[in-house]
Amino acid sequence: MSAPLELSDIETATLGHFLETGFMAPSIQGLTLEARVYGPALTVRMAGDDGGPLVEALSGAEAGQVIVVDRCGDLRHACWGAVTTAAAQARGIVGSVIDGFVTDRAAILAAGYPVWCRGRSPITTKPRGLGGEVNVTINCGGVAVRPGDMVLADESGVVVLDPATAAEHTARARQMQTDEIAILARLKAGETLAEIGGKTKHPA
Repeated sequence: MSAPLELSDIETATLGHFLETGFMAPSIQGLTLEARVYGPALTVRMAGDDGGPLVEALSGAEAGQVIVVDRCGDLRHACWGAVTTAAAQARGIVGSVIDGFVTDRAAILAAGYPVWCRGRSPITTKPRGLGGEVNVTINCGGVAVRPGDMVLADESGVVVLDPATAAEHTARARQMQTDEIAILARLKAGETLAEIGGKTKHPA
C-alpha cells in the first residue's frame, strides 16, 4: 500500500498558479486564517432544514477524512455547530467544508476544529429524516466532489484534487514554493520583477 499523500506544506494559492479547475467559490472561507487541512472527502448532500444526512455521515466517518457538505442551495439554515464539531472530533475527522452556513462559531473555534463555510446563521437544521445522501458525488462551491477526492483547504480557500493526478500537482507546487524562496531573496537584494520576469512564471 502506498503512503498517504502529504499536503501539509502545499498552499492552495500555489496550485492556483497552474490549475484552473477544482477550486471552490472564493466565498467559502475558513473561520480562521491559521487553519490548513487535507484529506479524502467524505461527501454529504443535504437540503433545506433536514440535518439527518449529516448525522449519518458523522456516525460512520473515518479518521483523517474531510467532510464536504452540499447544501443544495440552502442559504438560510446552519447545519454545523458545537455538537457536530464534538462528534467530528470524536471520529478523528480533520475538518469540514460546507457550501452553506454554520452556527456556534465561538464553540467551534474554542474546540480548535477547522471549518470552511459561507458564513453564519442562528437558524439550524433538524434531524427530520426526509432524505439526503452520503458518499455520493456532490457539488460544493461549484466543484464536483467525489468520495475519496483529495481536499486541501487553507487561508486562501478550498481546492479538490483528483487522486489520480494529485501527486503530480503536489510535486509541481512544492517545487514552485521552493523556487519562490530564491525569487524573494533576489527581490530583497535589489532586482526588480521585470528583471526576474523572463525567468519565472510565478510572480505573485
